[in-house]
Amino acid sequence: MIYVVNGPNLNLLGKREPQKYGNITLDEINRDLEETAFANNEEIKFFQSNSEGAILDYLQSLPKSAKIIMNPGALAHTSIALRDCITAMEAEVVEVHITNIFSREEFRHHSYVSPVAKGVISGLGSEVYHLALTWFIERE
Repeated sequence: MIYVVNGPNLNLLGKREPQKYGNITLDEINRDLEETAFANNEEIKFFQSNSEGAILDYLQSLPKSAKIIMNPGALAHTSIALRDCITAMEAEVVEVHITNIFSREEFRHHSYVSPVAKGVISGLGSEVYHLALTWFIERE
């Protein structure tokens, strides 16, 4: 099972700043990932919340051996609680960001999640999700 966890404002994809985030919606990204997972006999589940607490509760409900593709959104730059939650888990997390966080405002250059993630994919548009999924699938 692979879990895709999206943080605040990612439900606005396709509407929010399309010049930065593109026109694709989160539902479209999820459908594409679901098709890829199904074609590779992999199960996938999706979760999105604008609430930090709901995200932490969801992560804590997952099995310790979970494989997680996570776009924490702005929580990457602000949430020590999210970092601590990931650290407490023994899950493999691949952090993804649609935009290149290092080419944006300076406050976005630091992620609390990155040091505790297995890897980070940033700046390649919505393709970051597919790349992370492919990485998990090819490792099995």
